Amino acid sequence: MTTSASGQNRLRVALVEGRPLLRAGIRSALDGAGGIDVVAEAGEAGQVVPMALGAAPDVVLMDLDLPGSASVELCRALVRDAGVRGILGMTGRGDDTGLLRAALLAGVRGYVSKSAGAHEMVGAVHMVGSGFMVAGDVAVRLVTSLLAVPGPRAEPDPVPMLTRREREILDLVARGYDNRRIARALTLAEKTVRNHVSAVFAKIGVNCRAQAVVYGREAGMGLAR
Repeated sequence: MTTSASGQNRLRVALVEGRPLLRAGIRSALDGAGGIDVVAEAGEAGQVVPMALGAAPDVVLMDLDLPGSASVELCRALVRDAGVRGILGMTGRGDDTGLLRAALLAGVRGYVSKSAGAHEMVGAVHMVGSGFMVAGDVAVRLVTSLLAVPGPRAEPDPVPMLTRREREILDLVARGYDNRRIARALTLAEKTVRNHVSAVFAKIGVNCRAQAVVYGREAGMGLAR
């Protein structure tokens, strides 16, 4: 994030989109918004990580419709190799929950449809830049699909690295509970719950709540009782 001459904090955004005309349209929308500087663009997979290393963006607005699995692998590389923490996925395939789930586990912080209006897209960029997840229509469909179709049952102990209490915490996270609701359910202080949640995230190797939901669901946790 940079500071303008007037003292305003401005988000540094890098744009990845394979279609030049669409990329130009998105850039125009971002350039016309307050508080955003588009610092780099890429249209091909091989340009993405070097672009991020050179531009140090706060947010990468990432095309998830690149050929094959390139987009998911690039999201993983952006986090691992370029230290990017704010990836906002763009897709025209909002019903492809397999792609969306894989991208989420690779580090994407939310999704926005390529057909979204300028206001929605700019708002999503600001949310990711501020450290929030984005739960637009595409993300809602993903979460709905996860809740509607139970993940495969794993071995009897799918999370052997967790203590009994941590298993309870992950189960409730996978059911969509926030920390306050978990605290009420387990009769714990909210600060204690936060500490447990942080420990769980570290042990299962995720860095946000949405990834923990996916991890838990795929381990057979978070199912309605």
